[in-house]
Amino acid sequence: MIQVLKQGTTEAEKSEYDRQVRHTVESILEDIAARGDTAVRELSAKFDKWEPESFRLRPDEIASLMNSLPNQVIEDIKFAQAQIRRFAEAQKAALIDIEVETLPGIRLGHKNIPVASVGCYVPGGRYPMVASAHMSVLTAKVAGVPRVAACTPPLNGIPPAATVAAMSLGGADEIYLLGGIQAVAAMGLGTQTIAPVDMLVGPGNAFVAEAKRQLFGRVGIDLLAGPTETLIIADDTADAEMCATDLLGQAEHGPTSPAILLTTSKKIAGEIQAEIDRQLKILPTADIAGAAWRDHGQIILCDTDEELLSEADRIASEHVQVLTRDPRWFLRRMRNYGALFLGKETNVAYGDKVIGTNHTLPTKRAARYTGGLWVGKFLKTCTYQEVSPEATAMIGEYCSRLCAIENFAGHKEQADLRVRRYGGKNTA
Repeated sequence: MIQVLKQGTTEAEKSEYDRQVRHTVESILEDIAARGDTAVRELSAKFDKWEPESFRLRPDEIASLMNSLPNQVIEDIKFAQAQIRRFAEAQKAALIDIEVETLPGIRLGHKNIPVASVGCYVPGGRYPMVASAHMSVLTAKVAGVPRVAACTPPLNGIPPAATVAAMSLGGADEIYLLGGIQAVAAMGLGTQTIAPVDMLVGPGNAFVAEAKRQLFGRVGIDLLAGPTETLIIADDTADAEMCATDLLGQAEHGPTSPAILLTTSKKIAGEIQAEIDRQLKILPTADIAGAAWRDHGQIILCDTDEELLSEADRIASEHVQVLTRDPRWFLRRMRNYGALFLGKETNVAYGDKVIGTNHTLPTKRAARYTGGLWVGKFLKTCTYQEVSPEATAMIGEYCSRLCAIENFAGHKEQADLRVRRYGGKNTA
């Protein structure tokens, strides 16, 4: 039996919040579409207290910011990017162009073509998300994207040097100090000084995710990567300290970040709240993590591994940590997750920062139908066809009859013309 011991925010409350976010984003996008740079500048001044002469950083400004960082910071960024590049290159190697002869004289193929321009949003605010630059900018460059523009907000009116360094080292062609809806809109819609892109990628808060959703169609997007979610699957081989540490470690992303404990252990279910309370007394980010756990945390007690599996697939969380005696049992069976972290030696922070997989992942149950950002997201798999004279005479007769079934006279004539010209019998 599945028991919900602690319930988070209700669906009705989530829907009302989403409605307010939609309205806010819609009005801002309309303003930026109408007034361009003027609207972007006003919004940046309002939300970030930032209105420089130019939002785009010059090469000398980028170099100065990078030179301000300790060598260890630069080396650590390079180490993380090496891991992410290595995995992205391996993924790209698995994507091959193909050409096959399906019938004599009929050649079909596909090519993997990089998107021409991409806008990468790298979140900032309280946490300068250095790692998000690796995940978006660097991965796009591995895919072969010619133009990568990247935006990140200033931090208390100061350029975030480490984030800028990561963008530059990752290969960004343009770097803008610009945050929030205005950054996403400027890249997606274009302004007088920022050329529009073909695709928007990167995580962000609910407003950034909603801006991407509303711009989808005008531009492509990677996925709706909103507030961070984490799910821990634990059995009696786990312990409350590790579960609480890993729940709060992701809850600190923001006050709306869901953190869920799914367990078959009554002991852990009974101890987890006290352990969370203990850790919140010493965690420097307790104000954020505590609010997220209070409003969006859940404890769900199950009887069997099969119930754990069914609940985990229903929840379809962004991050899923498996702290059980046989983590690969879940790897073999689970269908809905953004990324799996198998075993007690693994944790979400590794995936977020350094291990090599991409941390831009589906939220709000989107894991039911998509995976996360990866090198393939920046590639369009486009087909082509080539037919010999003999083959066109043969395939044209089939096409003509099939077009007639659907009453497509113009389509039928395209086929009939080839049949007449290249040796088949007249079907007109």
